[in-house]
Amino acid sequence: MRILGLSYLAAIIVFLYLPIAIMMAMAFNSSPLYEMPFRFDLVWFAALLENDRLLTAGWNSVWIAVVTSLIATALGTLAALGLARNEFTGKRFLQLITIPWLIIGTAMLIFFFWTGVGRGLHAILLGHVALSIPYVIVVVGARLAAHGPELEEAAASLGATPVQTFLRVTVPVLAPGIVAAAMFAFAVSFDQFIISYFLAAPGTSTLPVEIFTAIRKGFTPEINAISTIVIVASMTLMLLVARFYRFGGER
Repeated sequence: MRILGLSYLAAIIVFLYLPIAIMMAMAFNSSPLYEMPFRFDLVWFAALLENDRLLTAGWNSVWIAVVTSLIATALGTLAALGLARNEFTGKRFLQLITIPWLIIGTAMLIFFFWTGVGRGLHAILLGHVALSIPYVIVVVGARLAAHGPELEEAAASLGATPVQTFLRVTVPVLAPGIVAAAMFAFAVSFDQFIISYFLAAPGTSTLPVEIFTAIRKGFTPEINAISTIVIVASMTLMLLVARFYRFGGER
């Protein structure tokens, strides 16, 4: 049974990561048609530097994800505190309700058109923030569930103001959850396709939308190059965070 379990785990890992490994390898293959034998070349990274449309879409995804992470983490943390420290009618419903992204994208498109917000990067940012807040609430809420209000009550009994209690007690306790929630919000925003596709104005797009458009019109290995850069940067960031930050435990 142990060998069977390990074989099953190995098969799952291969199924998930082998396509990514092949894509990254093809970013260094000189052939645009993935011809073999493999010939190492950086030609597609050089071509990427001249692809203004793909680079602009990548930059749009990065700054939207960063701003989304900051705003969604701040609002989601406050919302998680409100949900954890208060009881009110409909609380369980708010915690359990789930709406598919396709419906959310359609609803946002109609709402933004009706209110005059329109389409564009500003609309994508608003959509990503609204979509990321629930994830922040779940992550920070899980951290809150492990720590009751006793520390906050103790600080208040010693004369701390609500602001002092929040900054000196609540935030340090929630710090691991806040950092994890910020990274989660960044990943959700950077990888988001449906909301970006619905709310993108003509001539503007994010990286997932641009990759989808490029695949429909004709795939080029420059997409492999920029995908490789994104994967390497993401893995490096995760390793650095895991190395230098303790998420509530020992390194």
